[in-house]
Formats: sequence, structure tokens, C-alpha cells
Amino acid sequence: MTKLNILLAEDDEIIEKLTTYFLRRNGHEVDNVKNGSEAVSKFKDKKYDLILMDIQMPEMDGLTAVKEIRKIEMDYLAKGHTTIIAITTNPDKNECLNAGADGYAQKPFTFDLLNSLFLNQTLS
Repeated sequence: MTKLNILLAEDDEIIEKLTTYFLRRNGHEVDNVKNGSEAVSKFKDKKYDLILMDIQMPEMDGLTAVKEIRKIEMDYLAKGHTTIIAITTNPDKNECLNAGADGYAQKPFTFDLLNSLFLNQTLS
């Protein structure tokens, strides 16, 4: 698997720690943020191969953050398209995809599911 530069936006500390451990164990670089506004700010400063975006977070929710990131990509075409996978307890997959997410993983998710989403999104 290719080493990815990943932004993980997750406010639940346990999920954040487990997911970060899994990703780093598989050779990826991971930056962590706790809410959508921090995710948008990080995205402005750094190029990511993949963003894992929790949808229900304080301050700015993940759907709003996804929309903001897509707007930034449109305003600055040099940024290109960054793969965003929504991770959420919300069963409405279409809401996530309509906001601009490329994929969806409902919590609790398995790391096999995340791996398959990485392969599907980053190699296409």
C-alpha cells in the first residue's frame, strides 16, 4: 500500500487514538484535529492525500467542513481534488456524498473497511 498523508478530523478521543494507531502502523502519516474549523485550517496549510472526516463535531461539523474544503479546491485549482471519507454514526450516506465526500464509513467501522475505501479512492 502507498504511504498516504492523512488528515483525521475526529473529536472522540478513543476513536482518534485507535484510528491514528492503525493508520501509523500501516505506514501512513497522520495529522489530527478535533473539529471542522481546524480541519479546514489544516487543509489550507498542507496538501493531504486523504481526509477522514467525522461528521458530528463541535464548532464546525464535518459536512460544513467538507463543503468548505471543496470550495477551497474550486477557488485554488492547484490544490487538486483531495479524497474525503466521511466517518459517522449518521446512517444517511447520501447526505455525506451530496456534501462532497468521496466515500462513507458508518461507525463503528472496521479497519478492513477503511483499507478498502483507501484502495478504492486513492487508486482510482
